[in-house]
Amino acid sequence: MKNNVQLITYVDRLAGSNITNLNNLLSDKLSGLFSGLHLLPFYYPIDGSDAGFDPIDHSMVDNRLGHWQDVKELGENYEIMADLIVNHMSADSSEFKDVLKNGKQSKYWDLFLTKDKVFTKELNSEAMAKIYRPRPGSCFTQYQTIDAETIEFWTTFTDSQIDIDVESDAGQNYLSNILTTFSQNNIKVIRLDAAGYAIKRAGSSCFMLDDTFAFIKDLSEKANNLGIETLVEIHSYYQTQIEIAKRVDLVYDFALPPLILHSIFNKDFQALTNWLSISPKNCITVLDTHDGIGIIDVGPMQEKPGLLTNAEIDLLVEKIHLNSREESKLATGAAASNVDLYQVNCSYYDALAQNDHDYLIARAIQFFAPGTPQVYYAGLLSETNDMELLAKTNIGRDINRPYINNKSLEESLSKPITKALLQLIKLRNECAAFNGEFSVSYEQQTLTMGWHNADKSTAILNVNLSKSQAWISLESEQSSHRVDLIALLETTI
Repeated sequence: MKNNVQLITYVDRLAGSNITNLNNLLSDKLSGLFSGLHLLPFYYPIDGSDAGFDPIDHSMVDNRLGHWQDVKELGENYEIMADLIVNHMSADSSEFKDVLKNGKQSKYWDLFLTKDKVFTKELNSEAMAKIYRPRPGSCFTQYQTIDAETIEFWTTFTDSQIDIDVESDAGQNYLSNILTTFSQNNIKVIRLDAAGYAIKRAGSSCFMLDDTFAFIKDLSEKANNLGIETLVEIHSYYQTQIEIAKRVDLVYDFALPPLILHSIFNKDFQALTNWLSISPKNCITVLDTHDGIGIIDVGPMQEKPGLLTNAEIDLLVEKIHLNSREESKLATGAAASNVDLYQVNCSYYDALAQNDHDYLIARAIQFFAPGTPQVYYAGLLSETNDMELLAKTNIGRDINRPYINNKSLEESLSKPITKALLQLIKLRNECAAFNGEFSVSYEQQTLTMGWHNADKSTAILNVNLSKSQAWISLESEQSSHRVDLIALLETTI
């Protein structure tokens, strides 16, 4: 993977209705900005109960967006990342419908995970309490087959997302067939969605077990053999992220977004500095994604200390609610149909109270942090919370999943903060220092993040919020100059 800035986007939500239009946009108004694209689910259908993360047919491009040939052509110019939705598929899939029609006689029976496949004995309250849950309520849903037999299927996320038995031959073949389709159509990286929940064992948390690590390692090797890198998507205790980074190609630095917010809110970079000194280097960095802002990634777990204390996290969440005029509160937790109780649903721009200077500093810190930076399409355009879409769907994460038409795109691209961010992206892409060695320190209220390359190029970010100062120093054998972030904003007005 190239160490340049990448874009995260839905095909149909960024000023276009199909892959061809997206390709045209990237070669026109967004030309030269991104080396790679994370295309959020483009499978059939894109408008299920979870915005494409509940595929009926994972191997089929939704024909409203285009076809595999369009994806393949897009991949000629960009490194394409696609989601391999490991844990589940739609209850409306032909495979699950066949199970409901034919019960245990269905040829797809072994593809899905039932309660009694894991718990051969009665599931007591103690064992149930151990299961790690991303949402309230039971992790099982009763479905009735045509012969009136009631069966409890695992449904980790929603009642319409049926968990796959990834250890069965049918489950293994299902995932292998998707990988083969990806490799044939220029998919270079896969994001293993919800992989932490894939393996279940009676009497355990059914999340990130030793067997889960082994499953992820095996799946990653299969992908690597097809020329595909793997990115593991897991929200969990920060030490878990460090451990899994040793076994796969790439992990997310999900601790970075809340730590940056904490740092800016408190004008104190100590917690962030501590993390950056131990964080995995083979990571993808983000501030916002199609999901919410993760909180569990910085918190304590099972009496082990976190990167932040529970009290600091409470203050962080309340500050996000305050900055967003409590819009985030309407989209988070029990307030909306959420499956992510460990996240706060809010645009990152609103989490920072739409403060352009703070937002640009946050992006600069992201770009200087170890790893390959990805910028979400809504964050690229500094979009605010989409309260109209939230009211329409009552799905919390839709607050930061806007549909942007061509007019809105033009308006957003003309904003000073967007212009400044585009310049920052170009700086990150063009500076060879970011392929060198990283250093970080926090002294006299100044955060210093540096990159030093063997070709004698350097890039150093300094931030002192107490003095409202933030600047980048760039040096090479040919030249040296300083970029003041406040001045960068002012020159784009």
